[in-house]
Amino acid sequence: MKLKILRIMAILTGLIGTTLFNRFMDGGALFMSLILICLLTSIYFIVKSILKIKSNVENSKKMLKHIGDSGKLALALGIMGAFLGLIAAFDAIEGGQVEVSAVVMASGLKIALLSPLFGLFTYSVSRVAILVLRLIQK
Repeated sequence: MKLKILRIMAILTGLIGTTLFNRFMDGGALFMSLILICLLTSIYFIVKSILKIKSNVENSKKMLKHIGDSGKLALALGIMGAFLGLIAAFDAIEGGQVEVSAVVMASGLKIALLSPLFGLFTYSVSRVAILVLRLIQK
């Protein structure tokens, strides 16, 4: 029984991991990597703030600012990545390098929305963490 559950979990993890990795690469490795760094930075500051919440309240409050800043940076990077990707796509269409069809346009728009979505996710994680930490501090 345990072996069946472990096999199912391994298959699901492989499928989900592969899908997430493919989406990550589709969104553009540069901007998605920068947003991932912002997410990891936010998580670092969240954990650091939680550990210092009782012993050093002032330091914990400073961490809230860092959490917010890294979340905002992730959102800005996501939007900038989308705009740069769309501009490059429109340049290719304008130059006649790409045959424009509904499928090509839909695929390009889908890919252009991946980096802002990841940036928005990172921003949301940081904002929720800030709200929770402020409630705990009071």
